[in-house]
Amino acid sequence: MRSKFIVLCLLLFSAAAAHAQVSVHLRLPSASLGINIPLYPELAPVPGYPVYYAPKMHSNYFFYDGLYWVYQNDNWYASSWYDGPWGLVAPNVVPVFILRIPVSYYRNPPRYFYGWRRDAPPQWGVRWGSRWEHDRRGWDRWDRRAYVAPAPLPLYQRQYSGNRYPRGESRRRLHDQHYRYQSRERIVVRQHPERSERRARAPSQERYERRQSPQAQRAAPQLQRSAPQARSGPQADERRRGQEQRQQGHRGRSESRGRDRDR
Repeated sequence: MRSKFIVLCLLLFSAAAAHAQVSVHLRLPSASLGINIPLYPELAPVPGYPVYYAPKMHSNYFFYDGLYWVYQNDNWYASSWYDGPWGLVAPNVVPVFILRIPVSYYRNPPRYFYGWRRDAPPQWGVRWGSRWEHDRRGWDRWDRRAYVAPAPLPLYQRQYSGNRYPRGESRRRLHDQHYRYQSRERIVVRQHPERSERRARAPSQERYERRQSPQAQRAAPQLQRSAPQARSGPQADERRRGQEQRQQGHRGRSESRGRDRDR
């Protein structure tokens, strides 16, 4: 009976996703969500928001602040690559501009969205409770006249699909090589600890690069040549004269003691 239920779920998800060329499957018994997008999706801006959505996908798929976002099974997931791997993002740290996306841009809205205003964001406080509403108070109030520029799309990922989709460490290496945007959301930074580590090492790295630069290397011999010249300043001359006077005094005392012995 359990196997029949699993097969039925997979068939339902596959049928729903076939229309939009997006397959969604639920892996049991761990119930971890997996999303498979074979090609780079077509993304369009959400007017008035620094967010993109996927109008041709039967999925709640967005792009914001350098990350792809998916709302699935009452959870938010994020990834730096269009087809994952996806990381779960807790409700209390989801960026406010993701929370503010109007209901009408959810291409596969959950049933509890029905009846809510389509030109307004979902009623997250109703869904996630009063404690969340208290912790995230003010998330739905902002100056709508203020323009916030969207992050650039990582279009370099278009060339990676199917068997060419990178795996493991190569994903991070390619992303660092081709996508220079620095996220403005703290949660986005925490989702990428390697970025925070790189930024923390940036000052020392810059000092190292300055030492290794051609200008620094050309200047090093000049500094070495100028070092002895520093000893010829007024203080150095005074110390040298003092040493000569002490040496002369020492020689004078030695000669005086020698004459006394001769007598």
